[in-house]
Amino acid sequence: MDPEAEPVVDNPAANMDLENEQREEQRRREEEEKAKQQYFENRLRYVEAEKEKGNNPYPHKFVVSMSNSEFIEKYTSLNTKEHVEDDQVSLAGRIMSKRSYGKIFFYDLHNRGSKVQVVANRSYSELDEAEFVRLHANVRRGDIIGVTGFPGKTNVGELSIFSRSFTVLSHCLHTLPMKERPRHGTEENPREKAPPKNTENWVPGKPRNPQTYIIKDQETRYRQRYLDLILHNEVHQVFNTSRNIRKYIRRYLDDLDFFEFETSMMSINAGGATARPFETHHNDLNMKMYMRIAPELFLKQLVVGGFDRVFEIGKQFRNEGIDMTHNPEFTTCEFYMAFADYNDLMEMTEELLSGMVKELTGGYKIKYHANGYDEEPIEIDFTPPFRRIDMMVDVEKMANLNIPKDLASEEANKYVIDACERFNVRCPPPQTTARLLDKLVGHFLEVTCVNPTFIMNQPKIMSPLAKSHRSNEFLTERFELFVNQHELCNAYTELNDPVEQRQRFADQLKDRQSGDDEAMAIDESFCTALEYGLPPTGGWGMGIDRLAMLLTDSQNIKEVIPFPTTKPKDEPSSAATANR
Repeated sequence: MDPEAEPVVDNPAANMDLENEQREEQRRREEEEKAKQQYFENRLRYVEAEKEKGNNPYPHKFVVSMSNSEFIEKYTSLNTKEHVEDDQVSLAGRIMSKRSYGKIFFYDLHNRGSKVQVVANRSYSELDEAEFVRLHANVRRGDIIGVTGFPGKTNVGELSIFSRSFTVLSHCLHTLPMKERPRHGTEENPREKAPPKNTENWVPGKPRNPQTYIIKDQETRYRQRYLDLILHNEVHQVFNTSRNIRKYIRRYLDDLDFFEFETSMMSINAGGATARPFETHHNDLNMKMYMRIAPELFLKQLVVGGFDRVFEIGKQFRNEGIDMTHNPEFTTCEFYMAFADYNDLMEMTEELLSGMVKELTGGYKIKYHANGYDEEPIEIDFTPPFRRIDMMVDVEKMANLNIPKDLASEEANKYVIDACERFNVRCPPPQTTARLLDKLVGHFLEVTCVNPTFIMNQPKIMSPLAKSHRSNEFLTERFELFVNQHELCNAYTELNDPVEQRQRFADQLKDRQSGDDEAMAIDESFCTALEYGLPPTGGWGMGIDRLAMLLTDSQNIKEVIPFPTTKPKDEPSSAATANR
């Protein structure tokens, strides 16, 4: 025992207080769960009672004449207390708030990110008083309704639809979480002020404020994405941004006369990238198949067949780790352009990304919480041209190294092993030269890439599908674009010599035999296609999810994937619990 250490003082009273708090918290949670279950059972009984009366609680159809946003755009110019009773409008959506004033009911109707107030007044309704009261007494927050009425503004100037016909289209059987009431001040500082309220609607490129979300637990949001979307309009905007990214890319490539293809999701070889694939089995053919890790080899075969400009936006599947920037299933865009090289692709990358960021955010600079939401956001500048780094030249300069030129040699492998040990750069086995160099580049170069930066001229041993550099036989004409220290794009002048391609695959096989299960396997059908002639071609790929993360200020890739991969949660459904 350290004689200088302060003695630990047991405090029975404090321990007792802590135990009492824990018991109280447990009791409160149990009561909440009991109340939720009771609510669910009561709603089920109501729906069943409606069925027994011959009423259909789930109508087949409701004719909507316009969306909420169209309603707002058309009638926002009305004056306070002005009504347009000759205009009949039908809206539908989900009720997110219900209030009453005497026998007048007010609802907030949400639809596609827009809110319209519904005013249900007996004097405008087609129902008699008893039916009117009974209907609205059983409407709950979360129900989906269809309402037909006329537009107008209330006495306080709020644009509303005044209901003549009100139909519940689908019942929400569960209680929707409510926003916690803010509790300001403490016993020590009772006059502590409330945090500033975020009143602005979020737009791409600006910081987000997830602390304002009703559901605080991320796992709940990802597992129950429908609930996340119901409660948080900002999440709608996040997914809309991903959609706009894909639309912009398609428009950009369409304008350059690219042809969009959908290639196979399964094949007998998993090629086109260095990654571990998912395996599956085809019963009829009785053979092992792989989910694709990239569409590259298929798309290049289309170029061989005469489609000079092709692209695909689609899912890839990699059986690797899950972290803040990796999900086993993710979306990419790849394009291949005959008679182009990696210099052309760098210019296209600058034009595509800077133009997209400007169109979606209004400028070239975005804000991103790179260090967590508790810290100030950083600024990322997409103004072209982007910075360029020569991989081997700059890593040697920054680390004061002199790596042997023949990177496939034993001498080079031993040198980079020693370099990694000297700089405490860890590389788990197998310690191939390609993996070791990748770790060194991450340690010295990638960390400097906050604004968009091209790391270019990667070694052959790291680029089995890229063409040799025209001025250095040990390197390739390849670049990776890094933003916020993460890879966003990968592109190169394509290797089109079938003999050299077979040799590169053979070199990869050596790495695979030494334990690197991410190394590429030989794809004979692709090599045969090359024998028919692939024109000089530039190939390019980008992770759309990672770009969406940047433009939506998302710290986790799961924020931009509607249904990310999560472990199953073994809990019985509410319906099963009710039946028991």
